[in-house]
Amino acid sequence: MTSTVERSVGRPVGRIEGPDKVSGAARYAAEYPVEDVTYAWVVQSPVARGTLNAVVVDPLAEDDDMLAVLWHGNAPRLEAGDDPELAVLQGERISYRGQAVALVVARTLEAARRAAQTVTLDIAEEPHDSLLRADHPGIYTPEVVNPSFPSVSELGDVEAAFAAAPVKVDVRYETPALHNNPMEPHATTAVWEGDDLVLYDSNQHPPGVAATVGALFGLPAERVHVITEHVGGGFGSKGTARPNAVLAAMAAKVVGRPVKLALPRQAMFSMIGYRTPTLQRIRLGAEADGKLTAIAHEAIEQTSQLFEFAEQTTTVTRHMYAAANRRTSHQLVRLDMPTPRWMRAPGEAPGMVGLECAMDELAEQLGMDPIELRIRNEPAVEPESGVPFSSRHYVDCLRAGAERFGWAGREHKPRLRREGSWWIGTGVAGASYPTMAQPSVARVRLDPDGSAEVAIAAADLGTGARTILTQIAADELGLPVERVRMRIGDSTLPKASVAGGSSGSASWGWAVTGACREIRRTGGTEATFDSADIIKQQEKDGKHAYGAHFAEVRVDADTGEVRVTRLFGMYAAGRILNPRTARSQFIGGMTMGMGMALHEEGVLDPAMGDWVNHDLAEYHIPVHADIESIEAAWLDEHDDQVNPMGSKGIGEIGIVGSPAAIVNAIWHATGIRVRDLPVRLDKLLPHL
Repeated sequence: MTSTVERSVGRPVGRIEGPDKVSGAARYAAEYPVEDVTYAWVVQSPVARGTLNAVVVDPLAEDDDMLAVLWHGNAPRLEAGDDPELAVLQGERISYRGQAVALVVARTLEAARRAAQTVTLDIAEEPHDSLLRADHPGIYTPEVVNPSFPSVSELGDVEAAFAAAPVKVDVRYETPALHNNPMEPHATTAVWEGDDLVLYDSNQHPPGVAATVGALFGLPAERVHVITEHVGGGFGSKGTARPNAVLAAMAAKVVGRPVKLALPRQAMFSMIGYRTPTLQRIRLGAEADGKLTAIAHEAIEQTSQLFEFAEQTTTVTRHMYAAANRRTSHQLVRLDMPTPRWMRAPGEAPGMVGLECAMDELAEQLGMDPIELRIRNEPAVEPESGVPFSSRHYVDCLRAGAERFGWAGREHKPRLRREGSWWIGTGVAGASYPTMAQPSVARVRLDPDGSAEVAIAAADLGTGARTILTQIAADELGLPVERVRMRIGDSTLPKASVAGGSSGSASWGWAVTGACREIRRTGGTEATFDSADIIKQQEKDGKHAYGAHFAEVRVDADTGEVRVTRLFGMYAAGRILNPRTARSQFIGGMTMGMGMALHEEGVLDPAMGDWVNHDLAEYHIPVHADIESIEAAWLDEHDDQVNPMGSKGIGEIGIVGSPAAIVNAIWHATGIRVRDLPVRLDKLLPHL
């Protein structure tokens, strides 16, 4: 099959589903028209710890439209599962404030919500513990951190090397709880067709949700049909089945009618997972020339009483800089709080704040340019394992980014540039994110008219996955993209991996490429390819994307207001499959990084055991007015060892490092080191 069609990969093809989205034709989980539908509303616990004895419905307030009030006293029994947070309405124990303790089902959404507000909860409240602190008596070391990294890594003698180092920093950084807030909330429409279950569900892994929910109801995965055609964002919070899917299925079973359940924004702060707050200590020891001799990065995080989730906060430090003596570690505290879960670049995002800000502080100690310090500590191989890198162009990102940003001539001393009432400074930070691929299966069919259908149960969160897979298939088959139909977002299609860990395009593209090549090899009209065996044999170490972030900020000398005037990221992320969608991914991550640096935080009230700013009026995220200039660029990197496309993940590296660049720029502007994020004006004002 000789192609005369212009190759598609590498071109800025617009999103195939774009017209449907802007016209409103694209359907999301709660928008599918279902006959005889009913609505569910979750009743959440008002206490952080205790026992639910009863749920009482006031007969005087009972609405004719109300169909059922479910709680552990009358809810159907579920099979045991791996995730205790999915055992909804199965027991009397309350493990965090906001936990689902009852579910109201009614003919209308308004009736369900009104009834949920009138039920009485008979709760025996107990004292709770919700505050993460470094001296907590319950601190322990988990065996592994997400997904399966060793909790502790050690090489050489860190203590001796640090004590002997002529130049050193020993600093503590804190990051707050951060909350996933995709535009589309977690939502499910559940329909029972006989003993089979259909879920229109907003998630990042249709086959995984089918398997998990099916197991809870005693069904094999093939009898649960999960439809996820469009997803309004997820950031990781939709990577696994969440309580909304189980509750909706349970309610539909009880009332014998379809049920729609969409979580309100406030419930997104408790029921779907969040990024753990972190307490980090970073010690760097160096010679006078800047060469690191010791790196120690320790993190303390929280998890829940229900489920252990250990974020891999310090694992990024294992890959960044050379040093003969090094140690990374994680410790956990179980609190009466919701379980932290995946949030864009779990681990790498907060971990890089500590490491890259500490590197900036070391550069200050040395009187050295922070870019030069990073270049002097570039490793030749993986610093801890000794495995060669498949490709690593971090230094190239630093140099090319510095030239484009206009770094030359920057004075490394702070508080030297002022225009009117504004202090102005610049900062830099590195970025790294693992390059991963997971087993997936794809099927390709050629139709008599010469077009092709590609099927894989992947999910497009709005990142352009559907478009990129179409481009990959088009090139492999020698067709224009218009002749390729992409079917995704359906658990009955060939099994795909989760849309997470920046691995989607690599994993699914590998399977699609394999199926297309199988058709070309055999000359047939249909082929299915399973990448499991190939990926199982692949060396996983030494494969990363890299980047360098540059920030310019203004800080008002009178009010402490911070404005980011320029934010620029230079990346080495393998072959860029679609520059249009890639740029959106990069600057989306950088924008989220700006939120991490300046705006976002879950403000905890320890007395209630809950975050008090649980809506988008008080939980601040960047808006257009906050973004003055943000740009991303990339190197022409070739790496044929990572996957057939030569691509690396780009969904998460934008948020890794960009917060540190902004924090470092604030120091450069003002001479003030803020070590607990976000950098609010009240933390700057006393020192300006």
